[in-house]
Amino acid sequence: MFREVVARAINAEVKAGRGTPAGGVFLDIASRRSPEFILKRLPSMYHQFKELADVDITKQPMEIGPTCHYVMGGVEVDPDTAASSVPGLFAVGEVSGGMHGSNRLGGNSLSDLVVFGKRAGDGAADYIESLSGARPGVSDADLDAAMAEALAPLSRSEGENPYTVHHELQQTMNDLVGIIRREHEVKQALAELETFRERASLVSVPGARAYNPGWHVALDLRNMLLVAECVALAALERQESRGGHTREDYPVMSPEWRKVNLILSLTGDKVELIHKPLPTMRPDLLGLFDKAELKKYMTEEELAGLGSAAASEEGH
Repeated sequence: MFREVVARAINAEVKAGRGTPAGGVFLDIASRRSPEFILKRLPSMYHQFKELADVDITKQPMEIGPTCHYVMGGVEVDPDTAASSVPGLFAVGEVSGGMHGSNRLGGNSLSDLVVFGKRAGDGAADYIESLSGARPGVSDADLDAAMAEALAPLSRSEGENPYTVHHELQQTMNDLVGIIRREHEVKQALAELETFRERASLVSVPGARAYNPGWHVALDLRNMLLVAECVALAALERQESRGGHTREDYPVMSPEWRKVNLILSLTGDKVELIHKPLPTMRPDLLGLFDKAELKKYMTEEELAGLGSAAASEEGH
């Protein structure tokens, strides 16, 4: 079963007020399978619940809920070299965009790394050779500005804890730009991100630079906020449901939205969004994708009827 279908179902139960106090649901395997079967097929899950929550899933239900496991999208790169739009910056693996489409298949990560890791390595080597000794440099002024910005949280005697901002940012994105997206909630998230930027710019971290994870969180907040804004803007712009992206107010796929990718870039302090046309897909492949997507919204009988109608139309 599609993982996002399960996640949406859990989310719907919680939103309807039928979830657990912690915001999840109970999954009962114990009443459906024998302890031997569970221990053989789910050994890691058994040990995790037993050690971390003191829950024996061979005897009692486990509390579960959707969480962020992966993303579709990422840094836009050239498919042959893995080069980004920033000279000398190459991206490969799950950080790069375009490999997985609207929904990543299980097991894709390793093949992604093997195939595109090789291309990225070759692309980076070719890039270095093409420089002919004239490598890009960074001005002292830019370095000084970057250092001052990075060290600022350590120099403040007063300010908010970066862990607090980090936690509340996670919760806001989970609640408002999570499994099920709604226009008013995404707009609310974008408005709240402005407040988070102000808070992040004033965080304070005690201690020195060495072995200071709080400082690392403070440094990460700027990038987290940028990614959060990109995700929210794209979720608001894409007025359809496709793969892992579900808009409650636009619950089905749109043929028009299939034709574009949403590309976001940072110009100064402003995130800009553009529609980038996609190459036309072969009709037979489109048919496979359509059938897979329709399974989420149609019964087997309806799908069979759709196939019969298509065959009849083809015969005429």
